Amino acid sequence: MGISKEDYIEPRCVLCEEPYGKQPEIKPVPQRRIIEKLDEYMSHRDYAGAERHLLYWLEEAKLGGDLKGELMIRSELVGHYRKVLNREKAFENADAALELIGRIGYEGSISEATVYVNIATVYNAFSENDRSIAMFEKARSIYESIPELRPELLGGLYNNMALTYVALKQFPKAYELYDKAMETMKKVENGELEQAISYLNIANAKEDELGLEEAGEDIESCLDKAYALLDTPSVPRGGYYAFVCEKCAPTFDYYGYFVAAEELKKRAKEIYERA
Repeated sequence: MGISKEDYIEPRCVLCEEPYGKQPEIKPVPQRRIIEKLDEYMSHRDYAGAERHLLYWLEEAKLGGDLKGELMIRSELVGHYRKVLNREKAFENADAALELIGRIGYEGSISEATVYVNIATVYNAFSENDRSIAMFEKARSIYESIPELRPELLGGLYNNMALTYVALKQFPKAYELYDKAMETMKKVENGELEQAISYLNIANAKEDELGLEEAGEDIESCLDKAYALLDTPSVPRGGYYAFVCEKCAPTFDYYGYFVAAEELKKRAKEIYERA
């Protein structure tokens, strides 16, 4: 992977201010390019590189007075620190993101709701489930009020919100949301991967609710459906597919679907090696 500009150039000096009395010009950061580069780091599972990349651009956004860019980067950092299990930094960036929403005046926007989803997912990851549901509800009220919303955003919300309800042992609410997630993802091109994840989540929820023995048939049905979806020929076999295979394999392993698990691990490995 090549060296990018932010790997060797320091952020602008904090002392280089505009002349006294002059309104500083906002210097926006290149949000799309930041996300594309972040995706490249993640496709190589380079978490250290991803963090360095985001922190560099966070400083650039702050120095340039780009609140919208800072909010986007804070939201990505929330997700990053969730992945690497750093609770303190995840919550620190969540608090900063919420404060930025008020300053920007983003209330009722897709951007605001997406930040809420990221923060809610972090709260769930660190067992702050009541806080997680409250944040998911704020996001849901916005998403469901926007007719032109991309369905994958709503599907992701339903799926992640259901996980929190499982953690709270509120299974009927969780299953209702999983059903909504799968119906929504049917409208999305290559949405089979998210549907597969939902089926595996349902399998885990059934075990949690009923116990492994009593839930056995339901679990097998969910696993069979999930694997069939992961095996859909039309789904592109790129970096995201590898990520999903790697994410799903342990669940197949746990329930004794060893051949399926090994096949998914093999597919992910081959894709990563080609990258």
